[in-house]
Amino acid sequence: MNANKTARTRGTDQRENDKAYLRKRRILGILSLAVVLALVGVITYFVSTDLLGKIKTPEEFRAYIEAFGWTGRLVFLGLQCLQVVVALIPGEIVEVGAGYAFGAVEGTLLCMAGVAIASSIIFLLTKKLGIKLVEIFVSREKINELKFINSEKKLKRTIFILFFIPGTPKDLFTYFAGLTRIKLSEFLVISLIARIPSVVSSTIGGHIINQENYLSAVILFAVTGIVSLGGMWVYNRIVKYHESREEREKEKAEDAVQPSPNDAARR
Repeated sequence: MNANKTARTRGTDQRENDKAYLRKRRILGILSLAVVLALVGVITYFVSTDLLGKIKTPEEFRAYIEAFGWTGRLVFLGLQCLQVVVALIPGEIVEVGAGYAFGAVEGTLLCMAGVAIASSIIFLLTKKLGIKLVEIFVSREKINELKFINSEKKLKRTIFILFFIPGTPKDLFTYFAGLTRIKLSEFLVISLIARIPSVVSSTIGGHIINQENYLSAVILFAVTGIVSLGGMWVYNRIVKYHESREEREKEKAEDAVQPSPNDAARR
C-alpha cells in the first residue's frame, strides 16, 4: 500500500513539475514575442515616419541613402530586413530603390543580403515560437491556404516554385516555412536562388530609371507586371487545386466511416 501511495505521489509531483515547466515556457514565449513585436513596432514607426516625410520620389530616396555616406548601405539593409519582416510592404518598391541608389549589381547584392538576414531571423523565431508568431503577421485563412506546402515529398520543390513565380506573397511563405520540416540552410539556398530573377528585374528597372531611360523602364515594368499577374493566377490555381483535393479526401474519409445501407440491413 505504501509503495502504491509513494508511486502515486511521485506521479502527481511529476505532473505538477511538467505543468510548471510548460507554464514557464509559455511565459517566456509570450515575453519574447512581446519584445519582438515592440521592437518591430518602434522601428516601423520611426522609419516609416521619417521616410514618409522625406521620400516621395526615386531622387529623394537616393539622396536620403547617400546622406548617410557609406553607412547608407547598412541603412538600406535595415530597410530591406524591415520590409521582409513586416511582409505587407511590397518588396518591389525597395528593390527598385536599391537599383536606383546603388546600381543593378550592388543593389541586387544588398537586396539578397537583406532578404537572407531577415528570412533567417523569421525562420528561427517561427521555429522557436511556433504558429502564435505567424498568426500575428499572417491571417489564419492564409495559413490554411499554405498548408499544402508542408508535403514531405514535394516540400523543397514547392518552396522553390512558389518563390520563383512572380507575384506570389514570398514574404508570407517565409513565415510559413518555419513551421515545416525544412532546415534553415536548405530554405535559404532554395528561396534565395528562386528570388534572383524577380530581384534582378526590379533593380535593373531602378538603374534604368536612374539613367533616365524611361521608355525601357516602362517596357520592363509592363512586362514584369504582366508576368506577375500570370504568376498570381498560377498561384491561385495551385491553392484552389489543393483545397479541392483536400475536400475530396475529407469526403472520401467520411464516406469510408459511414456504414452502407446493406451493412445496416445485415445488422
